[in-house]
Amino acid sequence: MRYQRVQLFLAQIKRKERKKEEKKEKKQKQNTNKQNNHQKAKLMISKFFNPVAGKTFNRLNKYAFSSVTINLEGYQTKMLDGFKLPTQSTATKEELLKLYKDMNVMRKIELACDKLYKQREIRGFCHLYDGQEAVISGIEAACNLEDAIITAYRCHCHAYTRGDTPHQIIAELMGRKTGSTGGKGGSMHFYRKKTHFYGGHGIVGAQVPMGAGLAFALKYEKKPNVSITMYGDGAANQGQIAEAANMAGLWNLPCLFVCENNLYGMGTSTARASHNTDFYTRGDKIPGIRMDGNNYFHVKEGFKFAKQYALEHGPLFIELRTYRYHGHSMSDSGTTYRTQEEIKEFRQKKDCIQFIANTILQNNFATQEQLEAIQDETREIVDKAVEQALKDPLPDDHELCTDVYINNDKYYIRGIEYEQGYFPEGKPY
Repeated sequence: MRYQRVQLFLAQIKRKERKKEEKKEKKQKQNTNKQNNHQKAKLMISKFFNPVAGKTFNRLNKYAFSSVTINLEGYQTKMLDGFKLPTQSTATKEELLKLYKDMNVMRKIELACDKLYKQREIRGFCHLYDGQEAVISGIEAACNLEDAIITAYRCHCHAYTRGDTPHQIIAELMGRKTGSTGGKGGSMHFYRKKTHFYGGHGIVGAQVPMGAGLAFALKYEKKPNVSITMYGDGAANQGQIAEAANMAGLWNLPCLFVCENNLYGMGTSTARASHNTDFYTRGDKIPGIRMDGNNYFHVKEGFKFAKQYALEHGPLFIELRTYRYHGHSMSDSGTTYRTQEEIKEFRQKKDCIQFIANTILQNNFATQEQLEAIQDETREIVDKAVEQALKDPLPDDHELCTDVYINNDKYYIRGIEYEQGYFPEGKPY
């Protein structure tokens, strides 16, 4: 009897020890699972986020994020100490895919213009914008259609971002009735008042005082908008820019003086024509900032800062370093004052559209095949626009005499002497 009780006691002890071992094994298994899950999570995160060349790219699959954050290189500035300049830019997958499509449309419009000009379907002056698409794309991403834009004669892509269709642009260039200004403006005089695009100007630098006037109107009407007054490096030496800047500075106008520096004027490098090639520093007591005009993100964030600065503090000088692939105009081969190697280097290493394509691919926002499909789509859009424009009629002969003067029956002429004035509604006093 005593022996049986001892055996039973020993059996109970063994059962307790077995339970302890089972509990210990279960706990070890749980800890192992936690560690495995933690390692899986770390692996997933490392796939999603991979720093490359100073940028943080999201490696996307169906579970990943749909945006990318880009670290920006520093801006060169004048008299902006104490202001916080942007260091990063964020863009969504949708934004970049739309941007890639729009920039390809712009480039294909310009390439179509080159072909049509050589076929003598486009006549007169024609200045192409291919290579500089990131400039206007970044500006539009930071601003809105209530902000005024005025520029020089390299303006086809500005018209596109302000609402003109490829068909309207190409028809206008060909002098067709269906063009955005009825075939009367041509390459240098695009205009779209309802989206506050004021040209398109053929006289070098002449648009800059008008841009200051637009800024005055915006301030006078107490609108929260700015005047984006654009000109090229070739126009930067015009005296009227200094005069307009002086007025803008006196009255603290919300005017952005934007120099698109594509490194060459009409056959002349900036170094041969300008004593001071740091165009962003030319505003005297007006601060300035230089941006990478071939980097969409740099332009977008820079103009967000610039717009807010102008609304709060007044005018700002901006220089955008960029590059044009074609010559100054269609009469300029673009190779007598620069080498083919230089052009090739910009195309291969600094092309603004390829930069966006690389960003999209590195983030798995799209495949190479999908990007090629977008290119095919944009080519078809522009080809159809050309095909339609070639069929469109020219303006009627009587249109030659319209739109010369503003139609206003209520005008009056004060005259040197009051009594000699013309007052269609009667003399006011």
